[in-house]
Amino acid sequence: MKEKEIRASYDHDSIVVYQAYRKEIALPAVENQQFVAPFKLERMTWIKPSFLWMMYRSGWGGKEGQEHILKIRISKAGFEWAMENSCLSHYDEKLYASYETWKQLMAKTPVRIQWDPEKDIYLMNLPYRSIQIGLSGIAVPKYVNEWIHSIEDITDHCKVIQEMIAKGDLETAKALMPKEDIYPVSEHLREIIGHS
Repeated sequence: MKEKEIRASYDHDSIVVYQAYRKEIALPAVENQQFVAPFKLERMTWIKPSFLWMMYRSGWGGKEGQEHILKIRISKAGFEWAMENSCLSHYDEKLYASYETWKQLMAKTPVRIQWDPEKDIYLMNLPYRSIQIGLSGIAVPKYVNEWIHSIEDITDHCKVIQEMIAKGDLETAKALMPKEDIYPVSEHLREIIGHS
């Protein structure tokens, strides 16, 4: 198993990412099938293909401001545009010729890539990493207006999974979780995002 790979639910032309918001943003997004005010296009927004990493980040929807977990299906073309126009959020000497080169790329690219430890069903660290993608600048209106296929509030479903884990019924919990596979990434994009 490689240290950095994208694991996601995807089909021929789309991929699922997750976000968590307060109800004032989440509910209108579901109703309109698009992010609308008070969602701000000017702010960086992070999308996460890993279901369990989203559960970790939001505390199964228990953290303030992250009470509603959204399953967002976006176009593969948009997802790959994000990777194409990205830069790691931290300097990596294996990827960049120099610190200055990285800083220049940071100034030019609207997307940030972070690789954080993937989580197991108990939300503990696994020995490999999962991708988080931060969209800013031109990437945010592209995401909102061009890439999104559907937005679904899955909070209640997530709470059921959390309850099954708490009861020790891991078989049911795992059966309710989305199936995620290794997302195929071209050699060109691997080099940009620091994929293993």
